[in-house]
Amino acid sequence: MLVFLKVTDYNKIVKKDKSARRWSVAMTEKKHAIKPYPLGAHVEDGAIRFAYASGKKDCGIILYDRESGKKLHKIPFRREERMGNVYCKYLELDPQQIGYQFYEEERIVPDLHARGFLSKPVYGKMRKNVNRIAVFPGEDFDWEQDEHPMLSYRESVCYCMHVRGFTMHASSKVTHRGTFAGIAEKLDYLQEIGITTVELQPVYEFDETPEEVNTKTSADIVATAGENGGELPGYRVLNYWGYREGFYYAPKAAYAAEEDAALEFRQLVKEFHKRRMEVILQFYFPKGMDVTEIGNILRFWVLTYHVDGFHLMGEVPAQALAGDPALTDTKLWYYDFDAAKLYDPAQKPEYRNLAEYRDDYLYTMRRFLKGDDNMLSGVLYEMRHIPANMGRIHYLSNYYGFTLMDMVSYDHKHNEANGEGNRDGNDYNCSWNCGEEGNSRRKKVLALRQKQLQNAFCMLLLTQSTPLIFMGDEFGNSQQGNNNPYCQDNKITWLNWQDKEKNAGLLAFWKQMIAFRKAHPILHPEEELRILDTLSCGYPDLSYHGQNAWRPQTESYNRHVGMMYCGKYAKTKAGADDSFLYVAMNMHWEPQKLAFPKLPKGMEWKLVLATEEAGNILTVQEREEQMADQTRTVAPRSIAVYEGVMGISQDKGKSTGKRRKKKSEASEER
Repeated sequence: MLVFLKVTDYNKIVKKDKSARRWSVAMTEKKHAIKPYPLGAHVEDGAIRFAYASGKKDCGIILYDRESGKKLHKIPFRREERMGNVYCKYLELDPQQIGYQFYEEERIVPDLHARGFLSKPVYGKMRKNVNRIAVFPGEDFDWEQDEHPMLSYRESVCYCMHVRGFTMHASSKVTHRGTFAGIAEKLDYLQEIGITTVELQPVYEFDETPEEVNTKTSADIVATAGENGGELPGYRVLNYWGYREGFYYAPKAAYAAEEDAALEFRQLVKEFHKRRMEVILQFYFPKGMDVTEIGNILRFWVLTYHVDGFHLMGEVPAQALAGDPALTDTKLWYYDFDAAKLYDPAQKPEYRNLAEYRDDYLYTMRRFLKGDDNMLSGVLYEMRHIPANMGRIHYLSNYYGFTLMDMVSYDHKHNEANGEGNRDGNDYNCSWNCGEEGNSRRKKVLALRQKQLQNAFCMLLLTQSTPLIFMGDEFGNSQQGNNNPYCQDNKITWLNWQDKEKNAGLLAFWKQMIAFRKAHPILHPEEELRILDTLSCGYPDLSYHGQNAWRPQTESYNRHVGMMYCGKYAKTKAGADDSFLYVAMNMHWEPQKLAFPKLPKGMEWKLVLATEEAGNILTVQEREEQMADQTRTVAPRSIAVYEGVMGISQDKGKSTGKRRKKKSEASEER
């Protein structure tokens, strides 16, 4: 049986013993059945149940006064309170007035299952022997009618961000910079640019600074940082990203503007859901971590914080987690899932919650963008591929590697600020600086970079799986060529919102491309297009073309291709067939000709998008381009999109003929 420790009147019984100079708690003992799980501290039936796993005989609980942080009492676990290696004890205490830790012999052990901690640390401040006193966050929160949006992958556009880096720069002009509240102030902007799903880098409590400066000291790194061994401007030694073990049940206190991080994060999720936007959390788990514990953590965040999904990172048993029946409505992203083992081939999942998330697309499309040879076959596959019964997240940039702007501005990484002699980070970036390394004032270089970024947007949003961009890519954010800013908490990683005005044209093009994608469901189908005429309508759902229609030229030396999408295979929101679309891509440095298939009678091809000039979506009045035959010359390093429209040229021909007839009659009269 279990000892039950009761405190009937906390304010009267907790007192300071002046002679002993310590705090004490009066307790009474009662019997109670052992309940070893879940581990940690939980409020149950008016008491707090403490459960702690330890192989030590001398272990127990240390209680603290929440308001002052003063130590109140050290309470040992007893042998009769043990089941296996799990000790369990009940204390009748007010959870809002106490804090606690566990101890083993002389060592203080913070609760890995804690849902909050007593003090709000200053982000990035070097500290030793962190005294983490666990506390109970407030549980009262009115979710109102909050519901998970449960968006399909076909209607999603994703945005990856770092909580601190997104709004920490003064140019963000938010009240609470670098916090959950700061993100909430920018939600209308994210919605305006077409984002439906936000992926957050780790928001669970982790130590961004080493507790003990031993394995890799700041002195070691600084010695390699500058020419004279001096510290680089703005340089810090910290784990800015957060990919390490942490306190997985607690939101990061330093990311909160107020004391209660749990409350602030709940409010943020609620604001996302009001806009029908989703929240996906990155979780890094070390190799060998128990799958049951991982499942407990994920379910906790869904139940407690209403998050919509997780990007699983590290060597985790993703297949087992994907089979958890409690997570079938929760999005799970991972490098790979074996869907064939999870689903009956004859039965599709009611809700597609799984998605592949890996770099294959990034490397293939970046190489094509910069003009590498032997890429066309891979490009065509990457742009149409959607795994069976799953989604796929595709991207051209992420938190690691070059941003999109750096991808077109640097041939080589520039990680000197990391203090590792530029040895860290990936050497294989598939980038091209467009003629000059780094910042440039040459008009031709700047124009080419803008054009390449527009090409990148087109590729990303004309690909049929689910697109994702990294924060700031929509308006040309740069990290000064640093492709591994894991330790940079400064202007390198803080999003500079002044670029939003500086590159307003690029942002406008992004928004136009988002609108174009959403207007054409054939560009984002539920299933992978089959390149077959399954409707017997005379056109396949997707077809490829070269200098002759229906005959793509995918030889290694070619860098141009035409792709036609038949709108009969997709319905618009109004229930009508979508348009015929032809995407002409030429990543060669010289103009190339592409042939166009003939459209149904009465229809013709009209240019609606081109990156060869200003890069804007063309309006109806600007659709003046005529094709003398069924071919079109595509400008170097450009993408053009044509839409099948009804009889504009015929109408023009009739009106032109009438004008000519009137002129002829007038001349005869003269």
